[in-house]
Amino acid sequence: MKIKHPINLHKATTFIFVLALMVVYQNFTLGAWVYLALHGTYGILWLLKDRIYPDKQWEQENPIWLGIVTFGLLSLYWVAPYILISSGTEPPIPLVAAAISLNIFGIFFHYTSDAQKYYTLKYKPGLITEGFFARCRNTNYLGEVFIYLAFAMLAQHWLPYLILGAFFAGVFIPNMLKKDKSLSRYPEFAEYKANSGLIIPQLFGDNSLNQEAEKVSE
Repeated sequence: MKIKHPINLHKATTFIFVLALMVVYQNFTLGAWVYLALHGTYGILWLLKDRIYPDKQWEQENPIWLGIVTFGLLSLYWVAPYILISSGTEPPIPLVAAAISLNIFGIFFHYTSDAQKYYTLKYKPGLITEGFFARCRNTNYLGEVFIYLAFAMLAQHWLPYLILGAFFAGVFIPNMLKKDKSLSRYPEFAEYKANSGLIIPQLFGDNSLNQEAEKVSE
């Protein structure tokens, strides 16, 4: 089983799961509908991304039991909509607006940076030091953090934040450090690392790598 299969299954069923919660708890308030729209759309976009520009790391083969564990762990992300919808609490309008804005930023950073990475490596393998990756080596993970922060904000409970923190420490950081180790084989990586953040963009620094890339493109 490819690791992407349980991941895609989770993304595909999120819309159904959240809608089912709304029906079971008869909660059709603004907060519930907004959550359904944001998290449900995120899952659909993930499936489109996997179809148009798939991530190679999710193509690896794994035993079935690991796929079941993966789906189970990802299901922790359903805690936020369960808390929001089952409790019947209504998020304040300013909080809803802030969550929508943060989610839009997250979607933008996550999916567009993945697209840049996929098509750049497809036609020009090597170290990517421009565009979304000029000041941040993991813009896609930054976007994903924004997305799930938005979901946690709507739930108005500490548990979704704790779950996001656990995924960040146990999955995101190890993957980012693994990527850094892989990229260290490039001679220019040391300079690139010094002028970019692991996940927080480094806004100030030497721009020589980007200038060299622009010269080459000319």
